Amino acid sequence: MERQLTIGELAKAASVPTSTVRYYERVGLLKPAGRTDGNYRVYGEAALERLQFIRAAQATGFTLDDIISLLPLHSGTRSTCRKVQGLIRERLDDVKKRMDDLQRVERVLTSAVGECEKTDGSIHCGTLDKLIQCSCCPAEPAAQKPSARRRKSS
Repeated sequence: MERQLTIGELAKAASVPTSTVRYYERVGLLKPAGRTDGNYRVYGEAALERLQFIRAAQATGFTLDDIISLLPLHSGTRSTCRKVQGLIRERLDDVKKRMDDLQRVERVLTSAVGECEKTDGSIHCGTLDKLIQCSCCPAEPAAQKPSARRRKSS
């Protein structure tokens, strides 16, 4: 007979909070094998393996939607492999875009800290003005800026 795990035991075995197990159950990623006489959820070894797969896939960058698509493909054919490759390519493109975005943020922050170091000891921090007006954010009309309102009311 297969070992039955309570939700707490399953969560502990997979190193996740019980709330994660409940969430995955709500979105259809996990299903309990049954319930005890006291109406507690019980899970089998297959649920533990599935939960470990979900966590490993997430750690690799797959979204829950991707994982929902991947799970039925686990025991598929050659065309299955192409579908998996397609998802991998999409995630890889996303990772590259995020890396580009993070490199841009790094450049802005490096420049900002350099500017801060130049004006260290000054009463007014010009770096804040530059960050507020950075090209990465849509500009607010001057009348809407809190600093502009304060100047008008002074």
